[in-house]
Amino acid sequence: MKKEINPATTTRAYAYEMWMQAPMPMVTFFKTIDVTNLVKISKKKEVKLNMMICWCIGKAASGIKEFYMLPVSNKLIQYDTIAVNTIVANKNGEVSSCDIPFSEDINQFNHDYLRLTRQVAETCQNYDLTESMVIGTSALVNYEIDGAVGMYSGIFNNPFLIWGKFRKHLFKKYLTVSFQFHHTQMDGAHAAQFLKQLQLEINNIQQ
Repeated sequence: MKKEINPATTTRAYAYEMWMQAPMPMVTFFKTIDVTNLVKISKKKEVKLNMMICWCIGKAASGIKEFYMLPVSNKLIQYDTIAVNTIVANKNGEVSSCDIPFSEDINQFNHDYLRLTRQVAETCQNYDLTESMVIGTSALVNYEIDGAVGMYSGIFNNPFLIWGKFRKHLFKKYLTVSFQFHHTQMDGAHAAQFLKQLQLEINNIQQ
C-alpha cells in the first residue's frame, strides 16, 4: 500500500525543498563488496547468485526508513513494502523487467524470484509491483566493469544498483557495485549505511 504524505511532516522536509526541483538530483556511490560468502553458498546450495544478492539488497534496505519514501511526480509517497527489481532475458532474446516482493524469509523470496522471473521470461511481459517501493538492479554478469552511473530520466526516481562480473583476488571474490539514489529520498549517510549493511547481510547469510 502507498499514500501521499506531506514532506513538511517528515525528516525529508529540507531535502524535498532543496532537491525536488534540481535538474540533476541523483547521487551515485561506488563500493567494492566482498561476495565470497555468497559465491560459496550459491554453489553449495545450487541457488542463483543474483537471487541472493537481490535478497541481501532488500534485507539491507528494509531496516532503513528512507527506503519506504520516494519522490514521485513532485509528491512524496510513503510505502508499506519494498521490492527488488531484476532484469530478465526473455524467450524472444530481449529483456523484460520483473519486481520481486521482498520477504524476510530468503526461501520465500527465492520461490517468488524463480516463479516470477520464469513467468516474465515466458510471457515477455514486465511484472510491476506499483504498490511497493522498488529498488532497481541491473547485473552485467558477463562483463568486468569498474562502475556505472544510471541515466536520470526525470520519470523514475527509484534507487538503482548496477554491477558486473565479480573479480577474484587470492581466495576472495569481490563485486564493484554502483548505487544511485534521489537526494530527496535519502542523504549520503543513509546511502553509505545501506551499503555497509549490504556487506553485513552478505557476510551473515548462513551456509
